[in-house]
Amino acid sequence: MARHTLSSVEDTPPIVILWILRLLVSSSWELGRHGNKTLKEVIGLSELFDAGEGDPPLKEIRRRIHLRHRQSERRFGKASLPSPLAENIARLAAVVGLAPEESRILGFVALLHTQPALEEAGDVLGSLSTPAMYRAVSAALGIPEADVCAALSAKGGLIRCGLLRIDDDSEPLKHKFDQISRGFFHKLCRQDLEPLDLLRDTLAPSAPGHLALADYAHAEPKLETLRVFLRESFATARKGVNVFLYGPPGTGKTQLAKTLAKDLGLKLFEVSQEDEDGDPIKGENRLQAFRAAQSILAGQRVMLMFDEAEDVFNNGSFTERSTAQRHKAWINRWLEENRVPTLWLSNSVAGIDAAFIRRFDVMLELPVPPKRVREGILREACGDLLDAAAVARVADAECLTPAVVTRAASVAALVRGELGREKSAAAFESLVNGTLEAQGHRPVKKHDPDRLPEVYDPAFINADADLARIAEGLAAAGCGRLCLYGPPGTGKTAFGRWLAERLESPLLVRRASDLLSMWVGGTEANIAQAFRQAEQESALLLIDEVDSFLQDRRGAQRSWEVTEVNEMLTQIESFPGVLVASTNLMDGLDQAALRRFDYKVRLDYLRSAQAAAMLERYCASWGIALCAEEAERLKPLRLTPGDYAVLARRHRLAPYRDADAMIEDLRAEAALRQPASRGMGFL
Repeated sequence: MARHTLSSVEDTPPIVILWILRLLVSSSWELGRHGNKTLKEVIGLSELFDAGEGDPPLKEIRRRIHLRHRQSERRFGKASLPSPLAENIARLAAVVGLAPEESRILGFVALLHTQPALEEAGDVLGSLSTPAMYRAVSAALGIPEADVCAALSAKGGLIRCGLLRIDDDSEPLKHKFDQISRGFFHKLCRQDLEPLDLLRDTLAPSAPGHLALADYAHAEPKLETLRVFLRESFATARKGVNVFLYGPPGTGKTQLAKTLAKDLGLKLFEVSQEDEDGDPIKGENRLQAFRAAQSILAGQRVMLMFDEAEDVFNNGSFTERSTAQRHKAWINRWLEENRVPTLWLSNSVAGIDAAFIRRFDVMLELPVPPKRVREGILREACGDLLDAAAVARVADAECLTPAVVTRAASVAALVRGELGREKSAAAFESLVNGTLEAQGHRPVKKHDPDRLPEVYDPAFINADADLARIAEGLAAAGCGRLCLYGPPGTGKTAFGRWLAERLESPLLVRRASDLLSMWVGGTEANIAQAFRQAEQESALLLIDEVDSFLQDRRGAQRSWEVTEVNEMLTQIESFPGVLVASTNLMDGLDQAALRRFDYKVRLDYLRSAQAAAMLERYCASWGIALCAEEAERLKPLRLTPGDYAVLARRHRLAPYRDADAMIEDLRAEAALRQPASRGMGFL
């Protein structure tokens, strides 16, 4: 670290000269010709070292230092700290409650970090253990060693309020004391500041937010509970108020903290993540700032915001504990006794010690908003840039956070004047996709593959149960579990989408590829998350290919094959909403799974009348004539609604002109399903 300021006797405060000499006469040290130039000049030994070619005799050096010491005691024995250091420490002492010995030690450490001669005196003492550091401070200040130990203990004011932190390793005297921020001691010595201004590198008033509580309606009712809890905590001066807000980046955690402070009429202060030079602040120093803020802001109508809390709680590794774990005892104590309510913000709770989690009053997850809220965010941010269909399609991206939308919309608005509406809308989607893909998510779909076919009617489903009646029962009850099984293309997934529209419920679709994970325990976590999200969004949960997770456990060969089935069964049993599961493979399902479903409905190939009616419906929608004789040709075919969906896709590429071509294509689709017959004998 660069050494600042003084280099001559005239510029060195008298009290510093006295401390230097006390340190030297009370310790063993070596002082040679090379180095320590400022120290030699300040204590008047420069001429002694400049007189000859070799080092002066150690006896003569010590004699002169003792002489200078006696003279300094007579001249400077009652010297005080320089101003404004004395005034700043007095103000700090009054606010945080420092004892006289603690104030003197703080002044000593401040000058140790700002006076080169005093730093050099500490350096010649060599690396000091913590007990040796206590002895050195005791000798310099004339304070009993026991009082120094008490003042620098965890219960002492300096450590408790975060103004100092002691390094337990053996270090030179200066480096035994870690300052709260890089420029803290220089400001303490040189600027006449209020206590809060001294911490502006690590603690700053938060800028106003731009959202309202109405923007977080999807977080109710937990948010309402939190608001009431914070209001009552201030009314009763409750201690140990800590709230943990977590969720993916961009979900509005910081804005929520600002909105809560505004709603409660409080001033919000942030524990900074970087200093005035833009360099990151270590977790240790951020905790120091948090402790200092607790002392300085106590009793005021303020809240603290500790963003990026993972800096402290889960920044460790397999071989290294996190900052919080290294200071577990006092972290726990502060979470139980802090006087300024604090909002801790993080992207995740993974990796945080359960002992810390249980000490937070409220754990509030702020997930990606549900689709209906995402649609509102898109409409507000984009205005008329996107039409209704585009808004619905972009909102289908389940990982789309408000921050991604607002940033992309601001860029699109900036270029719209030159590019026009159409190109700006395309640019908006491109920007959104770029961010989503960089975050490891799927991009926005160009087309909605989950929408119902253009011609859809549940009457075109050949089921062994009355699906219309079941839908009425689900609408009345608000919950239920269906398992739809049968050949591919018979309309299992499409019925789930139709049912969601009938129930006026959001639809959450999960396929096997969405839930399966390569990590042990990952699939179970994904299954639990899918059910939890459906419950939070009051959505109909449609699980396609559910056989991937409900195979008979009696045939399992690996432990996780059993745990995946167990997790799915547990979630199905406790799910309070509407679940539709579909599978092509009913025979291999676990017997316990079958009991979990209210209805097991088989969807089979279309009956002849259904196949003919469906052909009529498509021909009518495309303006194609169809006679009864042509429809009769469908009778021997085993067709599914999926076969007609293939016709619809082909029609978009090369429109049909007559029913005959449609029937031939249906015949070809049905033939692909027929098992090839093998003749007897040798061919």
